[in-house]
Amino acid sequence: RIVGGPKGTVVKGAPSRCVLLTNMVGPGEVDQMLESEVRQECTKYGPMGHCVVHELKGEEIPPDQAVRIFLMFDRGESAMKAVIDLDGRFFGGRNVKAIFFDETKFHMKRFDPEDTE
Repeated sequence: RIVGGPKGTVVKGAPSRCVLLTNMVGPGEVDQMLESEVRQECTKYGPMGHCVVHELKGEEIPPDQAVRIFLMFDRGESAMKAVIDLDGRFFGGRNVKAIFFDETKFHMKRFDPEDTE
């Protein structure tokens, strides 16, 4: 369960319907339940079309960036609520980061950091 979180969050990224969550879990901690748990927790912000868990491999990847979770909401307002509420929250002892993610890159499945620059 996601708990805590500072209020007055500074929203990062150009607003879109897609949200990128990082630092929810570390490398090697992705299990079969993660996607459904995140989807269930985040539908409170509004209807969601997709939830994608993408784990990066490689020793050069910082642990807080190794697992990227993408949420594609049906409406921009839902994504805004998610970013405001989730950024800075704690999940499993980790400080979650939530930012907007480019919808075109999401649809092209450009999930790796080098694909997003």
